[in-house]
Amino acid sequence: MKHIITLLVIFILIGCKEQEKKEAIQYFKKYDETAEIAQQQNHENSRMKFKLLQSKFLNMNEVFEPFQKDLEQFSEEEYKKLKPLIIEKSIPVIQQSIKEGNLNYEKLTLFYLYRIRKFESDSTKYLNAIISLNPNVIQEAKERDKAAKEKDVDVSSVFGMPILLKDNINTANMATTAGALALKDNKTNDAFITKQLKANKALILGKVNLSEWAYYFCSGCPLGYSAIGGQTLNPYGRKVFETGGSSAGSGVATAANYAVATIGTETAGSITSPSSQNSVVGLKPTIGLLSRSGIVPISSTLDTPGPMTKSVIDNYILLKALLGKDTSDQQSFELTEHEKQFETQSLEGKKLGVFTALLNDSIYKKTIDKIKSAGATVVEIAPEQTSLQGFLTLLNIDMKHDLPIYLKDKNVGVRYVKDVIAFNKKDTVKRAPYGQQLFEGIVKDSTSLKELVALITDPLNNEGRMYLKSLKEENLDAILSINNFHSAYSAVAEYPNLTIPMGYKETGEPISLTFIGLPKTEFKLLSLGMAFEKLTKVRKLPKDYE
Repeated sequence: MKHIITLLVIFILIGCKEQEKKEAIQYFKKYDETAEIAQQQNHENSRMKFKLLQSKFLNMNEVFEPFQKDLEQFSEEEYKKLKPLIIEKSIPVIQQSIKEGNLNYEKLTLFYLYRIRKFESDSTKYLNAIISLNPNVIQEAKERDKAAKEKDVDVSSVFGMPILLKDNINTANMATTAGALALKDNKTNDAFITKQLKANKALILGKVNLSEWAYYFCSGCPLGYSAIGGQTLNPYGRKVFETGGSSAGSGVATAANYAVATIGTETAGSITSPSSQNSVVGLKPTIGLLSRSGIVPISSTLDTPGPMTKSVIDNYILLKALLGKDTSDQQSFELTEHEKQFETQSLEGKKLGVFTALLNDSIYKKTIDKIKSAGATVVEIAPEQTSLQGFLTLLNIDMKHDLPIYLKDKNVGVRYVKDVIAFNKKDTVKRAPYGQQLFEGIVKDSTSLKELVALITDPLNNEGRMYLKSLKEENLDAILSINNFHSAYSAVAEYPNLTIPMGYKETGEPISLTFIGLPKTEFKLLSLGMAFEKLTKVRKLPKDYE
C-alpha cells in the first residue's frame, strides 16, 4: 500500500511539473506569417524580400522556462516603475541608482528579462534579437547584490551589469551557434573576452541573433537572418529598414534596451553597420586589442570583437572590461597607460578629415558644419576609390583554415566548410533557405596560405593604409565617414572605427557618423566621440519600444 501511495505522489508531482511547463508555454506562440511574407516581396530592397520571419528551430518558451517563477513575481506595475531608472540610462547612472537603494542588480536583471519577453512574445513587435538566455543569471544577480553590500562598487564599472553577447562568442553554459543549425549543440568553455567580463563581475544575460556565420555564408541574403534565430528586425522600422549585419542582434538589442549593452564582432563592417542602422555606439577596435580566441571565426587576419552601447561613456566602460593580453591569440597586444587616456574633451582645436564626396549628404554636411562651429578644423579629402582586389580570397582562405581549428575539439559532427554545406543540403528549405553560395566559393578557392600572404594580405593592407594616408600626412585626429561606408578600407588597414548616431533620415532610418583613426587610438576616438555626442545628442528610442 505504501508503495502505491509513493507512486501516486510521484505521479502527482510529475503532473504538477508538466502543468507548470504547459503554463510556461503561453507567452510565445507561432503564427501564420504567410501574408506578411507575401507583402514583403513588394519591398524595393531585394535583401528585404524575406522568405521567413520566425525561427523554425528556436523555442522561446524553453529559453524563458528557467525564469518562469521569478517573472511571475515581477508585475507590469513594477516594470513601469523601474523604467525611468533604466531605459536609455548610462552605466554610471544605473550604478548610482543601485548605490542609492532605488534599484538592485536582481531587479535590473528581471526588468530586462521581462522587457525581452514583453516585446518578443508580441507578434506585432518582436525583433528576433535573442537566441539564448543564461539560466543562472538571476542567481548571479543576487550574488552581485550580496557582494555590493560588502564593497563600494565603482559607478563606472560593469559590476552587475547585464550584457548580451553575439552568438558566435563562446559562453560556457549556453551553446555557441553562429546562428547555424550545424552548431546548435556547440557546447564550449568561455571565450577570453567572456572570462574578462566575468572577472569584472558583469552578468552575461544571454546570446543574441546574427547574420548566420557572421554573414559569410549566403550571397545577397537578408542581413540579420540565421536558421537558429530567424529574421532579426530593425526596431526603427520593422520589415522596413535593414538591421545591418552581421552583429544584427547586438545592434537591435542595444537599441531596444534589452540589456545594458552588447558585444558584437566585425570582420569588415559587422559592428559599424548594425550600430549605424540601429542608432547605437559601436567600436571596432584595432585588430588584436581585444582577444579573438573562443569566437567562431571568419578571418584570423581581420576578425575582432567590440562593444555596442547606447552611449560613448558605456562604450568606454565596456571596452576597459574587455581588455587583456591573450597568449593564445597571436595578434593580441596591450595598450600603454598613455594610450588608454580618456578625456571628455571638446572638439575645439581638433583636426578632422571629411570626405568631399559625402558632403552631398545633407545630414553629414549639417553635422560637419556643427563640428566646425564647435572649433574643429576640417580638411576635405578625396582619396581615389580602389577595388580592394583579393578581399574575398582573403576571407575564403582564412575561413577555410581558421574554422577547422575552431571546430577541432567540438563534438558537433562538422569540422570543415564542406561538412557544413553537406549538412545543410539535407534540408535546404529550413537550414539554408537563401543558399550557401559563399561557403561553396570557399571550397572552390584553391589559393594557398603562402600565396595569400604574399599576393593578397600584404598588398591589401598597404592599399587600405594608402587610402587613409591623410590621417598621417595631414596629422588628422580622425577621418569622418558615414555608417560603414569605409569599413573595408579600415579593415584591411587594421584601423579602428567608432560609430556614433548623427541623425535620422526623413523616413526615420538612423544614420551615423563614423570616426576612423590610426591603430591603437581607440581611447582618443572615444574622447572625440564623447565631445561629439555632447554636442549633438541625437539618439532617441525607437518609437514602439519606449
